[in-house]
Amino acid sequence: MGMTEMTAQWPPGLLISAPSSGTGKTTVMLGLLRALRDEGLTVQPFKSGPDYIDPAFHRAASGRASFNLDSWAMDQKLLGAIATQADGADICVAEGSMGLYDGVATRGQTGFGSSAETAQRMGWPVVLVIDVGGQAQSAAATALGFKTYAPDLPFAGVILNRVASPRHERLTRLGMERAGLPVLGVLPRRGDLTLPERHLGLIQAVEHPDLEAAIAGYADFLREHVDLATIRAAAASAKPPAAGTLPKPPAQRIALARDAAFSFTYPHLLKGWRDAGAEILPFSPLADEAPDSSADIVWLPGGYPELHAAKLAAATTFLNGLRAHAETRPVHGECGGYMALGTALIDKEGTHHQMAGLLGLVTSYEKRKFHLGYRRAVLEASMPGLEPGAALRGHEFHYSTILDQPDAPLAQVADADGNPVPETGSHRGHVTGTFFHLITPEEA
Repeated sequence: MGMTEMTAQWPPGLLISAPSSGTGKTTVMLGLLRALRDEGLTVQPFKSGPDYIDPAFHRAASGRASFNLDSWAMDQKLLGAIATQADGADICVAEGSMGLYDGVATRGQTGFGSSAETAQRMGWPVVLVIDVGGQAQSAAATALGFKTYAPDLPFAGVILNRVASPRHERLTRLGMERAGLPVLGVLPRRGDLTLPERHLGLIQAVEHPDLEAAIAGYADFLREHVDLATIRAAAASAKPPAAGTLPKPPAQRIALARDAAFSFTYPHLLKGWRDAGAEILPFSPLADEAPDSSADIVWLPGGYPELHAAKLAAATTFLNGLRAHAETRPVHGECGGYMALGTALIDKEGTHHQMAGLLGLVTSYEKRKFHLGYRRAVLEASMPGLEPGAALRGHEFHYSTILDQPDAPLAQVADADGNPVPETGSHRGHVTGTFFHLITPEEA
């Protein structure tokens, strides 16, 4: 598809953001995706930032794969390639991360990684979800500050969340009117709108006890309290960045672990692998399935192996198949997948579980330490599809700590500001692993 044709079909969009985390923007996002879909629209979801949990919820609500857009880790060509995934949609709806302007201190590939940058690059007006609990007219001062902080940022209006009473709504609306801010919806306070969470944020979509009913409920709630017609009319877009290509596959036949223990794979990577003709062969370690014996590589994504350590330790068909593959062909693990490749994993109760033993890594979830942030890694050894010296962009988010790591480091790893990070990954034989999740290799 040529750029002229793609631009002509580029749908309008909106970005749902908030002053901070915890304001209810995810439930607003899911309800809006489903409510628009119920109106007969083809809705393309996106996630601003490196979050690997939200896109699965977006897919459940919209019926289309959701893709991450990240201005720190991705250059303009990759942003453009991901933007083209909206082809054929009627409207794009993106969910921000953290607060609207929150990012890092040092510029990455094209920016600092904030949701505001995503909105500006795509020309999507911002819908600001504000938790007005404990305030009334004062909420308008917050919203006005967000609108004027970046005068060139398109701004659609606000959705007031957790409104306690008609009087509370009236007072809050007065403030918004004085500030000249459109009110696109008013959501009464409801205690049942919170999605279940665990230590990395939301639980995974596949684990939600009744996700379909929850999303349908959010859509009903949004339809009742939000002006969908006005929100649709506010959607707009700029010409998207010129499209490059999505990341290339690391091999032709890729055995990919996929279940509740291993599910954090960025959608744009899988799409890029498939578009380039690679075959993805999913298997479930939790179901004690071995990777396909004809695969060129085995890839273990991140996830929650610490919650399933006993079951993984007993999955002899999986472990034996993994070990057999590693004798002659590459195996790579990210974060939770890396932990499963190690010698042992200690769970939060202090129980010691034997893992694959393909690396000497010993990790503990009993000794918790928070690791979060962007990563830039320069490989010191090869990993599937990449040679020494290659620079990678990724993201790390876990609580597990390394008790022992006797193998050679895989890479020199730094945070977004260039400070060295001790979780360098490791390699032994055909086996490699990292604690960061790969977003993209840097273009040479």
